[in-house]
Amino acid sequence: MLLPKKVKHRKWQVQRKAKLVPETRGTKISFGSFGIRAITGARVKSNQIESARKAMTRKLTKAGKVWIRIFPDRPFTSKPAEVPMGSGKGDLDGYCFEVRPGRIIFEVDGVDEAIAREALRKAGTKLPVKTKVLSREEAQ
Repeated sequence: MLLPKKVKHRKWQVQRKAKLVPETRGTKISFGSFGIRAITGARVKSNQIESARKAMTRKLTKAGKVWIRIFPDRPFTSKPAEVPMGSGKGDLDGYCFEVRPGRIIFEVDGVDEAIAREALRKAGTKLPVKTKVLSREEAQ
């Protein structure tokens, strides 16, 4: 799973979710021929990114190349079950990335269109956001 080597702050404060504000960076397909774009916004955990990557690489075999355009650097915490209120913030549970609408999440190259679209569709089912598969021409 993806996680940062070192972080400045172990726990972040909870921010308001800006799901309706569209993304301005990372909205074009830069590396591959096909990509998957987020239609809605959500926090994508590192294990969700990894499961989407595995589903995609199984379909692509050795021919395809995959680029992961997001990196989970935002820590999230959780408290154990049946713990009373108070006594501070919970322990670090993992890392996530806050995806906003319009963000390109994965890119693929080196395979024909049908295989690439099917691989990206399978990867999209593993993510908590609604996604759309598009080619380089459609994204520009």
